[in-house]
Amino acid sequence: MTEKVRLQKYLASCGVASRRKAEEYISHGRVKINGQTIISMGEKITPGEDLIQFDGKNVVPPEEFVYVLLNKPAGYVTTLSDPQGRPIVTSLVKDIGHRLFPVGRLDLDTEGALILTNDGSLAQKIQHPSHKTNKTYHALVQGHPGKSKLRQLEEGVVIEEKITAPAKVKVVKHYQKQTLVEITLHEGRKRQVKKMFELIGNPVIQLKRISYGKLHLGKLPTGKHKILNSRDLNKIFL
Repeated sequence: MTEKVRLQKYLASCGVASRRKAEEYISHGRVKINGQTIISMGEKITPGEDLIQFDGKNVVPPEEFVYVLLNKPAGYVTTLSDPQGRPIVTSLVKDIGHRLFPVGRLDLDTEGALILTNDGSLAQKIQHPSHKTNKTYHALVQGHPGKSKLRQLEEGVVIEEKITAPAKVKVVKHYQKQTLVEITLHEGRKRQVKKMFELIGNPVIQLKRISYGKLHLGKLPTGKHKILNSRDLNKIFL
């Protein structure tokens, strides 16, 4: 007898989205079990017996998992669709031939490393706080934050009544009126890097994620992508 699994876990395993995002889709009434719209999180289904649909399309497990590293350009949203008609990141990986979803998010104007996959389990592992997956950014900020300000970022600052986890911060280059700062953190709060620099009085002008763990963008051109192998995936958690 096939074991029952939670609906959001099944959606993630089929590459619809990460488990967290799948829960959001369920709550918005976009998922059906055997023709019935489901909005609760406790539902369990039997794979191979129950008919699961997302936005009216049948959901089935993928034949193979695919992992892609994209150098996201500014101006693209990290969602599967956009009511405002803005370009979406998945349009940049159409040649892959699989339905992929972005792992996490980057703001519209933020560039850089973005993993796309149809493996919900890996996406969950990358995003779950318990794994403390490091993400490194290059932030071009206004002014020249001194050592005391950078130390604040390293030790943690209070954003929305919650202190940020310790971060690694170093100055890459000084310009006349701006500074390029490298910051590594494992949290993934919305607009976190920008809020951290705003708090110390040095707003971000331009932001680019350059790596997940030890998986670096390297010389991958903006708007281009590459397929990741098992060795690449292991680098994410180093």
